[in-house]
Amino acid sequence: MKAYKVILSVGVIILLSLVGCRDNFAELNQDPSSVTEANVSYLFSQGILEFEPSGYTYWFYNAAEIYQWIQTGVPSGSVTTDITNGASFQGLRSIDVLKYANEIKYARSTMKEEDKAQYEQCAAALDILCVYLGLYDTDFVGDIPHTEAAQAIHGGTLTPKYDTVNDLYTLWLNSLDQAIKAFTSPTSKQVFIAVQDPIYNGDAAKWAKLANSLKLKLAVRLISQDKGKALKIAEEVIAASCGVLDGAGDDFIFNKAVKNTENDDYAYHWQNGILNNVSPSQNVIDFMVKNRDPRVRFIFFKNSWNSRIVDLFFEAKKQNQIPKYIMDNIDYEVGADGMYKFKAWKGAGEPWVRYYGVPLDYDAAKETAKFGDWFNWGEKCKYDDKHTYRPISQFMSEMIYGRKDFTYPTRPNDPVIQTNKEGRPWYGMYMTTGEVNLYLAELKLLGANLPKMASDYFDKAVRASVAEYDYVAGKNKIPYYDTNYGYDPNEKPIKLMDGEIDILMGHTDYKLTGNTVDDLEKVYLQQLFHFYLSPIDQYATARRSGIPKFNSALFPRKAYTQIPVTSIPRRMALSAPSPTDLMYNILVEAYKRQGFSIGSGPILNSERIWQDKNAPQWGEGPKL
Repeated sequence: MKAYKVILSVGVIILLSLVGCRDNFAELNQDPSSVTEANVSYLFSQGILEFEPSGYTYWFYNAAEIYQWIQTGVPSGSVTTDITNGASFQGLRSIDVLKYANEIKYARSTMKEEDKAQYEQCAAALDILCVYLGLYDTDFVGDIPHTEAAQAIHGGTLTPKYDTVNDLYTLWLNSLDQAIKAFTSPTSKQVFIAVQDPIYNGDAAKWAKLANSLKLKLAVRLISQDKGKALKIAEEVIAASCGVLDGAGDDFIFNKAVKNTENDDYAYHWQNGILNNVSPSQNVIDFMVKNRDPRVRFIFFKNSWNSRIVDLFFEAKKQNQIPKYIMDNIDYEVGADGMYKFKAWKGAGEPWVRYYGVPLDYDAAKETAKFGDWFNWGEKCKYDDKHTYRPISQFMSEMIYGRKDFTYPTRPNDPVIQTNKEGRPWYGMYMTTGEVNLYLAELKLLGANLPKMASDYFDKAVRASVAEYDYVAGKNKIPYYDTNYGYDPNEKPIKLMDGEIDILMGHTDYKLTGNTVDDLEKVYLQQLFHFYLSPIDQYATARRSGIPKFNSALFPRKAYTQIPVTSIPRRMALSAPSPTDLMYNILVEAYKRQGFSIGSGPILNSERIWQDKNAPQWGEGPKL
């Protein structure tokens, strides 16, 4: 009985204490390991980590399709009717950052006004990234969920509406203007921590420039729908006091992490092969090599035929197995014994003679007598069962993802020369000075009232683009960048050399002449080259410009009698929504509103997304 009374008394005391301290009840019952109040700075950093315009599956599947449509890449089996199948949309990239942007908005909504104001710039930065990714999403499929998306956790809907591209462009322009204001005229002192910003290290002025520059990326997508508005945006951008991206220090180029993390993609971007079954087209390589464009060395990979490999085949009397396009660039001698001996590279010399593209001819892989040097090289360039030497170029994988070993091509029984994939965080190139000035050149030619001549913007753009590619190539430690590996005395590094840009800009193909039609073609062609590391940008550019165009004296598109251009996709294929999908009715309505059918084939050309309506057909060339 006494024990019971003691327990009861203690219980009463505890109960009274809890009642007396009911304001602290939540604290007493809180899991100390859980986070109850969001840290805006951390949300901001995580949002940047989630920034990814193109996922692995996009590069593995869709990029190869896109390059075919534009004729800047060729599959290993050559161009066939498969080109009309279309690629599938692989999810919204903007959602990954939008959910953190919305989380910041919610967190700020719970704060006192003075605290809320401190995080204007954190919120604005993620808004900018959401616009960037949203443009990519709408380039693929048109209308997307955005204004109601990624908010269910705080009482929003699980079935967000689809916003129209037109409405989103208006919304995003306003969002960018608000971001510029937040970075140039904040209402209070900002909590914008440099160490948590791997892009610009907390530099508000550079974020403002990015927001202002991004308006140009949106403007050029308006040209076919509202040219007047596009030109007005360009004029407003140039007039803005914050300026635009202007020089290497402003460029949106960064690596997310410097060492291994829970998600290796943050540091290395991926570690698996992509684009192994697609090569650059011959017209691209020929054009860039002819003009001594250094970017060919950073976008594409040298073939395996260094001079010691050439001599290997000569010594084995297998010179007939060397592809003709390689032999044409070899200065050799033939001894009295009939043995061939390498003397020097002809023509442009090393490294230029190590880059070869693949013909665009229809079903060329089946014509082995004519195209076997390109499509049958796996047998023709086989030295023995363990050694086959690739004669054509590939895409430079290390510019797209990290953690990739490179094995230098050596002769059998020679020591293995290999780079270490570890410790090389990947740098991505997004929006840069080169891109900005290419847009300004384009918009000037289309009639925008801008202070400089189109040729000024164009010259600055190409020079900047080359320098940007060289910078990223160095940061990504791509093969051959600053070494010849000490194996072949004729091998040369590929890094940018003094005076190369001046030589490039001296070529006619890289000069504007004052003829608007011809100059526009040159501007759009340079956009295609600049966007090789961003296939969706290359795709959007080719789609809205009609470049490459048929019968061009500069860079012609190849016509196929078997494949009319009206069958080549201009949007991604859509799968039929499942009736059990919560979004079923919304998806059906969104597709219906845009005039979209389900599936592939010619509908992907005729049923166009909003910003593509009225744009030129593939190969038609720009509309003035």
